[in-house]
Amino acid sequence: MVHDRNLSTHSDDPQEEKLGNTTIRSIEAKSILNKASGFIKAYDFTLNPYKGCQYGCTYCYAAAFSPNSKMRENWGNWAMVKKNAATLLEKELQKWANNHPERPPSIYMSTVTDPYQPIETKKKLTRSLLEIMIKYQPTLVIQTRTPMIVRDLDLLRKFKRIRINMSIPTGSERVRRDFEGRSPSIKARLRAIGFLKHNIPCNEEYDSRFSVTITPLLPTFPEDRNQFIHQLQTVDRVVIQPFHQFSERSLVAGTRQQALDIIDKYQWWYNEEAMHYHSFKEKLKSLLSDVEVFEGASGFGYD
Repeated sequence: MVHDRNLSTHSDDPQEEKLGNTTIRSIEAKSILNKASGFIKAYDFTLNPYKGCQYGCTYCYAAAFSPNSKMRENWGNWAMVKKNAATLLEKELQKWANNHPERPPSIYMSTVTDPYQPIETKKKLTRSLLEIMIKYQPTLVIQTRTPMIVRDLDLLRKFKRIRINMSIPTGSERVRRDFEGRSPSIKARLRAIGFLKHNIPCNEEYDSRFSVTITPLLPTFPEDRNQFIHQLQTVDRVVIQPFHQFSERSLVAGTRQQALDIIDKYQWWYNEEAMHYHSFKEKLKSLLSDVEVFEGASGFGYD
């Protein structure tokens, strides 16, 4: 699994502040582009503007890469801002351009954080990185679960190869509130990805693509399923995979006890999880005839 190796948790001038219940710390990173591996090994680099994530989703594998066990248990209540990220990115992209003038890099942003978590409203760190990347025109994939991304429409429209992945792991709002209660509503996310699809150019010059990632698939009530799936027709790809504990072994460490406890509330789903997963996947294929449906790692590639 991908994690952030180029982080120094030390700073000569550590700065901490509180944002609600979240402790925000400004730190300096050693570098900002990590060599991609794991399920996104097809890319050259991963880019994580922040360490930690305020959304604190109960099932998030990224919690396993917290600096220590205490911070892992406190996942969602802390975040680190890589204050030198923009300077590093300019330097590292220029180095790539010097060594590979014929091919811009491919970058996946992000793998162990959300580049548009709430602190981004104030820090605008992700926006500053987009401004730099426009100059170098990488193949860029942005993974997020928040409508805040529409703020940067003016910049996103300038990328010639971009895919935006919106994470929506359930079609039921009450399930979302249980598993990821701090995250934006399903309706808001669907509206955001639809807005981007209709406002970012896609033509011979601009190759713009849009996905919804249902990863992992969380319980979805039967009365919500078909309506949710129909609303995915606005994107060109849907990616689905099972809950982490039933997926590849490397993901198990990221599934915290909090998520496992919530599972007890949804035994009607998890007692027959394989059946529900298969049924959901087949319904995606039957109702979304014009949308690519991928399963697992294969869906996280750009093409």
